[in-house]
Amino acid sequence: MKFTKPLIVLSVGLALAGCNSSSSDNKTLLDTPFDLTIAHVNDTHSSFDPVKSSFKVAKTKVYNEFGGHPRLLTEVNNYKAEATENNDSILFLHGGDAWQGSAYFKLNEGKMNADILSQMGLDAMALGNHEFDLDNQKLNDFIDSINFPVLAANIDTSNDDDLKDQTNLKPYMVYAFDGNTKEVVTDLDNLPADKHIAAVFGLVLDDMPNIAPNTGDIIFKDMVQSAQATVDMLHAKGINKIIAVTHIGNAIDLDVASQVNGIDLIVGGHSHTLLGDFTNLGMANNGTYAEIVTNPDGKGLTCVVQAGEYAQAIGKTTVAFNGQGAITRCNGNNTLLSNDEFYDSPAREESNKFSEQETASVVSFIDGQENIAVVDEHEKLRQHIDTHYKPAVDAAYGEIISTAPSEIKHERRPGDNGFDKHGSDVAPIVAAGQYYWAATTEVSSIAGIEADFSLVGAGGVRTDIAAGDLREGNISLELLPFSNFMSIVPLEGSVIKELITSTVSATLPAGSHAGKFPYGGNLRYTFTEDNAGIDGTLTSIEVNEGSLDAPDWAPLQDDTTYNVAMNNYNATGNDGWTPLFEAQKTSSGRVDLAYVNGQLTAFAVERIEEDDNGKYKVIYKDQGIDCDDSSFSCSTDAQAVINYIKANHPTLEPISYETVTLERVEQ
Repeated sequence: MKFTKPLIVLSVGLALAGCNSSSSDNKTLLDTPFDLTIAHVNDTHSSFDPVKSSFKVAKTKVYNEFGGHPRLLTEVNNYKAEATENNDSILFLHGGDAWQGSAYFKLNEGKMNADILSQMGLDAMALGNHEFDLDNQKLNDFIDSINFPVLAANIDTSNDDDLKDQTNLKPYMVYAFDGNTKEVVTDLDNLPADKHIAAVFGLVLDDMPNIAPNTGDIIFKDMVQSAQATVDMLHAKGINKIIAVTHIGNAIDLDVASQVNGIDLIVGGHSHTLLGDFTNLGMANNGTYAEIVTNPDGKGLTCVVQAGEYAQAIGKTTVAFNGQGAITRCNGNNTLLSNDEFYDSPAREESNKFSEQETASVVSFIDGQENIAVVDEHEKLRQHIDTHYKPAVDAAYGEIISTAPSEIKHERRPGDNGFDKHGSDVAPIVAAGQYYWAATTEVSSIAGIEADFSLVGAGGVRTDIAAGDLREGNISLELLPFSNFMSIVPLEGSVIKELITSTVSATLPAGSHAGKFPYGGNLRYTFTEDNAGIDGTLTSIEVNEGSLDAPDWAPLQDDTTYNVAMNNYNATGNDGWTPLFEAQKTSSGRVDLAYVNGQLTAFAVERIEEDDNGKYKVIYKDQGIDCDDSSFSCSTDAQAVINYIKANHPTLEPISYETVTLERVEQ
């Protein structure tokens, strides 16, 4: 999709002019003002336990935990109780990507997600890209098992054997409200005359086959065209209060709002954007929560929200409509959900724990803030997780391979959330590990080629590395959970430069999905933004011709072929790494590496094809890799990092030199 700037952006809380008026003269709608509260989360990624984190009180760094589903449930129940007391109308929406991201998902493959999410009281969820991480049969089982609908208005499942008859995967839902009383409306030709009516429709990425590995035979349709067609249909039925729950990223949400007439509120996901100003906590200002965008007709207005990642925060916004269905107010905020145990060290040992007086001081500070709250975990849900699921997860983590003296942080894009221009400290460790493994004599002798460096997409790296003991499972179950296998791809230097330029440029717009942002192992580069939020230039890129401990940097040459180690997902050109597909669509010298019956085995790639749905398919010269076959062990991307850390870093700290430098335009 081509990005366009929103026509007009208004401040939150102002009275809004213009209207999203219905084209219908249907008089069944209640012709009085209406307020609707939306509680929302997105990109929860199986974070059933809290996430270790930190924030600042003045200049003091406080180590704590945020979120987890039991704490999230407590807070949304608080919102619902308040709505009941005040007779307010409320919906609880999920912006997609409930799947993947933790050991719980790795072990339970969506079954636990269905169990826990069905206890959360959700009204609807957008279909996320990571919901396609297994196969459509397992996705169908998940959708069958939950007690709320999954929404996507721009897909056609009629040709997909697994999902074609799935009735809980819907384009939209319509709700009738009488104060705190809510009911689902199924007959759009006979809307209740004495209730307020609001519709919620879903929107997913239209290039999903290039993002997700297992989309089956689903057809994904243009987001803007489908959104407008859905809104027009709902308007024709007399419904003029319309919400989109999307999984397309904040930047694209804003773009869709500027191209589609009639969406009142977009509840988003995918870019993991914790909208709002969190500088009071020593964090970043991540942009406007409840940003208002003018529609292409110059009259209608759309409010846009999103609530971060990993169930650490919940958003709450109230949308006020006039009698004609136009929004007159849209405001609210995201709230980080903290525990009440605080430490002065990431090790979180008893000796580092805050005293009662220090704790009381922190709690007092939190009580004075709008964007953070101390929230207790929902006791029954916590016990359910600990009893039914946690023992198996704890047993799966395996042996200790290293110790991290302090927390090692991961942020996808340099400069975000208080990070410096070099970005993640975790991704360079992953990249170094995958290069180290691919360059060993054992691997290179089997592959027939030796790696010169590696590349890692930031979105494939899922977590920080916590202070303390690091176990194998922290890598294979949490940090790199996707069961990808390693590839070594011969590529000309010019292709590598094109890849880095295009992927970095794609992450520059505010609110963009930064999963494609590249980090190197045995490689370093500097990218300079030329036009703020639009594009830039790769001003330096160098390959290490020395050792990891004593680097000797030399410029990467356009006409030289380099053997590049990376996981198979990126090596195929997925997630916007399209230059790699282009370089391999007629022929490829690539070698994929997986274990077969415990033996590392090389699989030669002939080329990559693109099917009619835009999905890339690897064509092997002989036998291909079948990760569903029990004789195959495909997680060589994680095993590479485990081997590297175990062999070289009994104490794990960030790489001693910077591999990425992103110079942004001052704004």
